[in-house]
Amino acid sequence: MCDVCIIKAVKDRMLSRRGFFTAAASVGAATALAPLGAPAALARGHGAVADLTHTYDAEFPTYFGAPGISVEQNFNFAEHSFNLMTLTVNEHTGTHIDAPLHFSADGTSVDEIPVGDLVAPLCVVDIAARAAGDADTQVTPDDLRAWIAQHGPIPDGACVALYSGWGDKVGSDAFRGFDGEKQHYPGFHIEAAQMLIEETGARSIASDTLSLDHGISPDFATHYAWLPTGRFGIENLANLDKVPASGATIVIGAPKHRGGTGGPARIFALI
Repeated sequence: MCDVCIIKAVKDRMLSRRGFFTAAASVGAATALAPLGAPAALARGHGAVADLTHTYDAEFPTYFGAPGISVEQNFNFAEHSFNLMTLTVNEHTGTHIDAPLHFSADGTSVDEIPVGDLVAPLCVVDIAARAAGDADTQVTPDDLRAWIAQHGPIPDGACVALYSGWGDKVGSDAFRGFDGEKQHYPGFHIEAAQMLIEETGARSIASDTLSLDHGISPDFATHYAWLPTGRFGIENLANLDKVPASGATIVIGAPKHRGGTGGPARIFALI
């Protein structure tokens, strides 16, 4: 069908729907005023939702420094009566998932991550005070032991998130911390990843920085330790200071493109 035909069809469709919406307006208003049932997760004790996703565009920092997204406006409302854009996106841009396939020859792709792993108990390990004075600091087994001593065992299926305070640096060069040779920001020490693999049932780890590994890593040791086990990672989380260290539930809106190594995701926490 030609573009002109499509545009005409859309306009006709819009006109035909006006009568329907006019007739339904009174019903809709009544429905809007009626109490709505809470989602099951909220009904079980969560009372708020925190957005853990950065809004991203071509200015959002990326590991390689190049823009991670480009946008082409194909149709606009003024001319065509609808809006439509084409996005060209690097899978590992903005708040995104690292699927096992990202760092393994034949690991699970992003569309194959079990949906049960995408709703998980959230455990936030706070190293922000230390990171303020040392951009190269890492979450260590001692940090995990301290968290466990205070909050109890890490639940099966959990997402263990590193909070360094780096989300506040997104609009500046400090987020990448590039000194001309290396990047500088916190990450997970490989021994912490190994501890989570061997001693807990955690299924994902997450960071509020550009990488699961700290910025100066020469070998992506944590990626190579974690992802080939079938577990996944999340990078560039936002607002981890808005959620408690334990007790929240993370909901991970993973993309589902076949064979993907990851992808931008809408992620939020039920508190």
